[in-house]
Amino acid sequence: MDNLGHTANELVQTVSIYALPVLFAITLHEAAHGYVARHFGDMTAHAQRRISLNPMRHVDVIGTIVVPLIILVLSGGRFLFGWAKPVPVNYSALRKPRQHMAWVAAAGPLANLVMALLWALLLKLAVWLPPNLFSVPLRLMSEAGIVVNLVFMFLNMLPILPLDGGRIVASLLPSRAAWRYAKLEPWGLPLLLLLLVTNVLNFVLEPLLGASDALIRAIVF
Repeated sequence: MDNLGHTANELVQTVSIYALPVLFAITLHEAAHGYVARHFGDMTAHAQRRISLNPMRHVDVIGTIVVPLIILVLSGGRFLFGWAKPVPVNYSALRKPRQHMAWVAAAGPLANLVMALLWALLLKLAVWLPPNLFSVPLRLMSEAGIVVNLVFMFLNMLPILPLDGGRIVASLLPSRAAWRYAKLEPWGLPLLLLLLVTNVLNFVLEPLLGASDALIRAIVF
């Protein structure tokens, strides 16, 4: 019973620390896609009220809450994977569809990079403050915010459709090659899950996460 209670306490603590960083990471990532799409002429996300900082407009119960929580617990807090409701983008409505789609896709990961830097600033504040009931949770949440946003950024930049990196690659390829590449999209999620369960994804991302986390801390501190 003691072990069960200890595990339950650890789970509650982990959820409490990661909940806000994950919600912000997903919400601003998706809102950034919609904002840039609107900037380049596509009003679809705007019309559907998806350019919003309200997490409830972006949350997918399974992808945003259940799956990340399970993976976070099973990995001992070392890995995170999830998704939100994708912001609708009308490719044809963009003024220059091929060029502008690359910017729309890149907006999400760039938003995560900015958030990682902002969490690093909050971490600096938490470290500067004397340890108390405010600064300690803030430090833990800020550290989680840096990691969560870096994971979202690098994961979404993988050149696999339907991830943002895949959209960018498709936008940069010649038309015929892009068309052939786009036909691989149905295999994207199974491939991503295969990379996850075989630990290949962790092998690829860990060095990137370690180096970028150290760089951000060096810049901020």
